[in-house]
This record gives sequence, C-alpha cells and structure tokens, in this order.
Amino acid sequence: MLRRVVFNQKGGVGKSTISVNLAAAAAQAGRRVLVVDLDPQGNASRYLLGDALESTTPTLAGFFDQVLNFSLYAKPTSAFVHATPFAGLSVMVSDPEIAELESKLESRHKIYKLKEALAELADDFDEVWIDTPPALNFFTLSALIAADGCLIPFDCDAFSRQALLSLIGRVDEIRADHNAGLAIEGIVVNQYQPRASLPVRMVEELAEQGLPLLPTRLSSSVKVRESHERAVPLPFLDARHKLALEFTALYADLAGARA
Repeated sequence: MLRRVVFNQKGGVGKSTISVNLAAAAAQAGRRVLVVDLDPQGNASRYLLGDALESTTPTLAGFFDQVLNFSLYAKPTSAFVHATPFAGLSVMVSDPEIAELESKLESRHKIYKLKEALAELADDFDEVWIDTPPALNFFTLSALIAADGCLIPFDCDAFSRQALLSLIGRVDEIRADHNAGLAIEGIVVNQYQPRASLPVRMVEELAEQGLPLLPTRLSSSVKVRESHERAVPLPFLDARHKLALEFTALYADLAGARA
C-alpha cells in the first residue's frame, strides 16, 4: 500500500483540492484508494461527501480519542473508513474536535499511531492520500511519519516560494529523525498561468535551483469552485475538462516515477 501526504505549512495553496483530485484520478485508474483528512477544517471530507458529512460517524476524533483512552472494546481502524459516492474511493473523515485532542496526543507521544493504523488497512487499499492542516504540528508530523511520499503544492506566490525552501528542509529533517523511507516525490505547481510572466519566471527559477518540480502544471480554473460546490472531484465531474486532464496526467507522472 502506497501512502502519500500532501503538505505545505502555507495555507491556501490547494492541498485539499490536490489530495482529493489525485485520489480520484487513482480511483479512476482502478486503484482502491483511501483519503485520510487530518485537517480539522475538514475540506477534503466535505469535498468527497458533501452534506452527508454531517451524519457520517465515527470520525477521526473518535479514532484519536480511542488512541488516548485504552479500551478492551476499541473499534478496528476499518470502522473509521467510509465509502464515498465514487467507485474505489473511501475516506476517513475529519472533525473539528481533533484540534482539541492535539496537545494530549503530543504530550503522550502518540505520533506513530497513524502509521500503525494505516498498516492495519494494508490489504484493503492500494493507495492512501493524506490531507494535512497548514502547520507543522502533531497531525502533519504523524502523516509524514506514516507516508512513503510527500507532495508539496506551490501556487506561484513569492511568499509560497520562501516557505517552500524552508519546508523542504523540514521534510529532510523528519526523514533523518523519524522516517528514512520518506521521499519528496515532487513539487506540484498549482494555479499556473503560462501567459503570465511572474509565474513562469518563478517556476523557471525553482527549476534552475534543482528543485524536484513535477512536469505537469495545474491550471487556474473556476471549474474547481463548481467541483467543490457540487462535492464531485473533477475527474468524476468532467473528465474531459482541461484541469481534470491535468490531474490525470499528474497522477500518471507519479505512477510512472514509481514504476
């Protein structure tokens, strides 16, 4: 089972959108896919379930509460996995309450519990995509420890570029200290405008620095807003749309690099 985390400490760079749409592309390719939503905002969960999210239980708050409070009748990890309306695609849903559990989880050194939980699901899924909050906290560290690969979104913004260089160093540190198998699979260039000089120049500069830019760029498109509002990932909403094709191509980039 291949586990990937989409992570950037900067908010608003499209982590949830990238996580969900790459997971959808994987599902369309015939893979059994799980999305794990570790962001208390729950954007990935709502993207996949829409209004049905309100009645979906148990959530990851229940999972982490169980981690803190030993019980002879603890639920297996599979009990926290929910089907979505999309074939081959499941989700472990977030909950605002996980933010309240963070300090307890951290103080009691539960940082490897997500990795252990995903190991329980190894026979059930081919791929796991982990969406993370915009901070290097207990949940993102748990994800990076549990993952095989890390994707870093970059939205062609000067502040994002500065954060990007710092973030790569932090991932290298986590690899050295906690997860020797963690690889930075690539930087995802998001909201790219090929006719605008600033994004083009910034991407060229990153390439000149030798940073691992993935070849497929993700365009800026209002179709993403429709996809969010309808709670249907782009590969399922309109597989022929330019951005849907870009997500499919980006997934193929990743699959080819792993082959």
